[in-house]
Amino acid sequence: MSPIEKIISSYRTMLLLLTVYAVGLSAATFIEKAHGSTLAKVLIYYSPLFFLLQLLLIANFVGIIRRRRFIRKKHWSMLLVHFSWVVILSGSVISHLFGVEGTIHLREGEKKNRIHIRSNHGQRMDPLPFEIELERFTLTRYPGSMSPSSYESNLRVYVDGEERKERVFMNNVLDVKGYRFFQASFDPDERGTILSVNKDVAGRNVTYMGYLLLMVGFVGCVVGRNSRLRRLISQLKNHTAVFLFLLCMYPAGVWSMPDRAAIKKAVLQIHIPDEHLARFGSLPVQSMNGRMIPVHTFSSEILRKLHKKSTIDGLSADRFLLSLLTMPEMWMYVPFMALPDNELAEYYDLTKGECAYAELFHPDGTYKLQARIEEAYRKIPTQRSGFDKDLIKLDEQVNIFHQVANGQLLRIFPHETDTNSRWYAPGDDLSAYGGADSVFVSQSFAAYLSEVRRALKSGDWSKADDALQRIRNYQEEKSRTIDIDADRIRLEVMYNKLDPFRRCKIGYLSLGGMMLLLSFILFFKDSRWIRRMLGVLSLGVGTVFAFHILGMGFRWFIGGYAPWSNSYETMVYMAWATALAGFLFMRRNPMTFALATLFAGVILFVSGLNWMDPQINPLVPVLKSPWLMFHVAVLMMAYGFFGISCLIGITSLTMMSVLGKERIKHHARSFRELGIINEIALLAGLMLMTTGTFMGAVWANESWGRYWGWDPKETWALITIVVYTMVSHLHLLPRWYNLWSLNLCSVIAFASVLMTYFGVNYFLSGMHSYGQNDSIQGLFIYLYIIAGIVAVLIVTARKGRFLKMNRIKHNLYET
Repeated sequence: MSPIEKIISSYRTMLLLLTVYAVGLSAATFIEKAHGSTLAKVLIYYSPLFFLLQLLLIANFVGIIRRRRFIRKKHWSMLLVHFSWVVILSGSVISHLFGVEGTIHLREGEKKNRIHIRSNHGQRMDPLPFEIELERFTLTRYPGSMSPSSYESNLRVYVDGEERKERVFMNNVLDVKGYRFFQASFDPDERGTILSVNKDVAGRNVTYMGYLLLMVGFVGCVVGRNSRLRRLISQLKNHTAVFLFLLCMYPAGVWSMPDRAAIKKAVLQIHIPDEHLARFGSLPVQSMNGRMIPVHTFSSEILRKLHKKSTIDGLSADRFLLSLLTMPEMWMYVPFMALPDNELAEYYDLTKGECAYAELFHPDGTYKLQARIEEAYRKIPTQRSGFDKDLIKLDEQVNIFHQVANGQLLRIFPHETDTNSRWYAPGDDLSAYGGADSVFVSQSFAAYLSEVRRALKSGDWSKADDALQRIRNYQEEKSRTIDIDADRIRLEVMYNKLDPFRRCKIGYLSLGGMMLLLSFILFFKDSRWIRRMLGVLSLGVGTVFAFHILGMGFRWFIGGYAPWSNSYETMVYMAWATALAGFLFMRRNPMTFALATLFAGVILFVSGLNWMDPQINPLVPVLKSPWLMFHVAVLMMAYGFFGISCLIGITSLTMMSVLGKERIKHHARSFRELGIINEIALLAGLMLMTTGTFMGAVWANESWGRYWGWDPKETWALITIVVYTMVSHLHLLPRWYNLWSLNLCSVIAFASVLMTYFGVNYFLSGMHSYGQNDSIQGLFIYLYIIAGIVAVLIVTARKGRFLKMNRIKHNLYET
């Protein structure tokens, strides 16, 4: 074999090429952020060097097959997995060279047979072998909201002498002679449509074949007797491994006005009977996005936006809202509005931490924020300073308080003839109502609040109950366009009161922490009663896990869709997936189960931070696809396994840092067992990550006509696959492969997961904005602290480099 052939077929070459590939992809996402997608495509994605790099990866794979004689050894599953990537890359090349992507803009009654093509070489118009006419465009909004629920184009297609009537809407594609039309956008006047057009029959079929081969290969790797995954599992023994992991994450002069402390004390001591509060909390109200919710949900959302917490000194959200509606003049002086930053308090002379609504106005009634807020809104969002952003948030809180106090957000009155099924709030313009309806909607809520004030003094709540019941009767009588699902309303109130994921967080953290503590004691001295206690705690985790499933089921039923469509929901699901992954390792290694339990609690802790929004929202049109359920569910499962791998790595490095060299040797068996579980988690996560990413590609192709568009989220998902591919192939280099390097790489690799899930939304931008959270920077404080701890562990744990993993005989890569 020539020197060039040896280099091409080398494992070191493979890892080097993958490293260059990952670095190039990551650089492209930042180039796109700074200079646009066109330059990123010219310099990297579609550059000759990038295509050459992919060809070298294929050549490297073929060279390794020949050199290591994998075909003769009949390692079919491994060959199929790697060959599928060759097919997928070939499909992408075919799509790039021969595929057609464009748009067609149609006005109602307009007929066209040409599409608009944009490329790196300019713009052009390409003819179609048929004509297409827009008969009618229909935009459907959520009831009472401006948010689109769906948009649909009714078309006439004139092809081969025939006329066909077709409908195109999100996730419903029109296919004519290989051209596929997707609903992309529409004109502001809602009388025109913009359809994206794609023709890529050959590239799509080749790529889909690659996806299918990949799935078959993964199945073979799981069930095949000679696969590395099965060999790793067979090496596990049913005994307890050793680790120590400690994780502590704790978030961490005014113009004259009435005595705010006395007023706050007074409003907090107001007594409202639980029975009446339950009736008030279950009253249906239409949210601003059109979803029918109970007042209980509305009040919780308002309190979180104003106070950033779910209660005020023990005062529930419903008590707060009814108290605010009844006595707004008192709440104006209560310092409960959370300030984003103390700089605002110093600049405007406000109470630090929490201020009162009245503090934001001068004695003459002028608004303190007026000048600076107008200046902040005039700036381009990317040019706004941190002070500007905090100022905008505070201004939003002020507006919310003002609207709630004036009855402008509580949309409790239906209008039986409103074409958009909008409900009205007591403080809205009610001129749309006439006759007896006008009298009722303009007076009934004020009369109810009057009865509440009387009841607060007399203690007799019967008239207040009657006034509230009259409003409920009106809702049932006049709501003819929206069905008020009483069962769903009651279930949502129950869900809010149970607060299942907060309870699960407490359960996972406390049980996981106790299991870790007992495992640490077991490390020094084996004890039967400790093992029994671990069994009891495991049953407790199972109970919490069942409650977790119940909470997700509640949310699914209430929202009407799989509950993993936004940042909060995906974190809740990721916590569930992590706990589930822990159960898979429970019998093999109880300590890994404890670690997974603790990590599930940490994820729920992050999801419960103030900047996470747990609100249930209607889906945007593109998410109304069954692919959402599978794509996101599989990806979150992958993140759960990667998280377990990362924590096992941190745990092992921590033990290597704490223990002396002789103690490390003494417990080498336990370290190796953790290493085996680490590798299993890596491989499981890699297979799930790859599967979920390509499910997303199929979803994209079926929704808007391209299975890969180098969107930053897509690109970083691919980078994560490449990074974990490198880590999972580290064992091919025995000189570099030891328990220290394995654990180190599993920790560092998790940074790509964090970048994919969080960092893209913060540092970059793209199509996946429906999962975006503008306040995500709050999480980075914790990440920086953890990164510093990990850096220290990497250095202090180097004394464990002598620990080697047990050689797996007859593995896929044995020469």
